[in-house]
Amino acid sequence: MRIISGTRKGKRLQAPPTLSLRPTTDFAKEALFNILVNDFYFEECTVLDLFAGTGNISYEFASRGASDILSIDNNEDCIKYIIQTASQLEFHRLKTMKADALQFLNNTKNTWDIIFADPPFSFENTTQVPLLVFNNKLLRPGGKLIVEHPSHLSFSDHPHLFDFRKYGSVCFSIFSENPVG
Repeated sequence: MRIISGTRKGKRLQAPPTLSLRPTTDFAKEALFNILVNDFYFEECTVLDLFAGTGNISYEFASRGASDILSIDNNEDCIKYIIQTASQLEFHRLKTMKADALQFLNNTKNTWDIIFADPPFSFENTTQVPLLVFNNKLLRPGGKLIVEHPSHLSFSDHPHLFDFRKYGSVCFSIFSENPVG
């Protein structure tokens, strides 16, 4: 995995093999950020990265200057890796928390400009993520929720679905409070 743009552009990162994860591919990540750059000034954005895994998406936001990033994962080894890597890259605005993502969404009172969720493709409750985000009003005005998911999962009937993109086996469903207009 590598950082696509920003202050650490081109930096290659190698997660330990003990973390058997599926980081977002560079191709899909670059395509996603090409979409987001049209709607956000990253330097003014607060970001929540759920199911953060290796921290791949968090590092990309940090490299692009996001003002505040919170990476959530329930795996202690993932959190340790993100903390270590963020320190090495001097990403001081990147914070971590070991927590269950769905419980966190149920209990937090914070709001974000961008919420990115990349649950394991085998996770059975992925459809709960948009429900919790919108029921708990966790997006700031103009904010977006991005859920990375396998192609067999569809959010086409969700009232907040704003956009859908497919890159190989990776899909991004993008949600907004006001998806039309």
